[in-house]
Amino acid sequence: MMMILPSPPPPSLPGYEHIRRYWDHHNNSYIAKILPGEYYVTRHDEILITVVGSCVSACIRDSIRGIGGMNHFMLPTHTFSSHWDTTRVNAATRYGTFAMEHMINEILKYGGRRENLEVKLFGGGRIMANMGNIGQQNIDFVKNYVKTEGLNLLAEDLGDIYPRKILFFPINGRVRVKKLRAMEQTILERENAYRRDLEKQPIEGEIDLF
Repeated sequence: MMMILPSPPPPSLPGYEHIRRYWDHHNNSYIAKILPGEYYVTRHDEILITVVGSCVSACIRDSIRGIGGMNHFMLPTHTFSSHWDTTRVNAATRYGTFAMEHMINEILKYGGRRENLEVKLFGGGRIMANMGNIGQQNIDFVKNYVKTEGLNLLAEDLGDIYPRKILFFPINGRVRVKKLRAMEQTILERENAYRRDLEKQPIEGEIDLF
């Protein structure tokens, strides 16, 4: 029997060519894989996927136009330098704000409207016992951000001790979440590497995490 090959993937929006996309036979759809520190916005019928441990992922879409995106971020937790010792909390918050605002602005740039946005939040698990509760800090930030910005929070699956695999369907807003029983070493390594990178970054107006 001849195997039917999928059609070419829909074109990615400018600036997202680096995001890995592949055909998934189980879902009969193209999937965009989001790694720590990345975000992706699309107006096509494709699936966005990530795996979060202590990090948080926000899935945001315009419920009328179907354009949406997913991010994957963590707040830095250590003091960066003596210059920032007295502003550690504010500095960390700027990272989370950057992660949220850039994705939202991209959704609006490509046709979304702020009043139509709906938000679903995932992650923030306590998976690194020796690192304190980074997950809870991420949860507190993202929930406060959504509340402060007056965004419509439809659903959340936050906290606990499990990493989560998240599949987001921006075209209809559906999200599938699988809690992983065992901590995969690759997840821990990715988040630790991402955290170390954050701690080395200067906090400047032109900061670029992605």
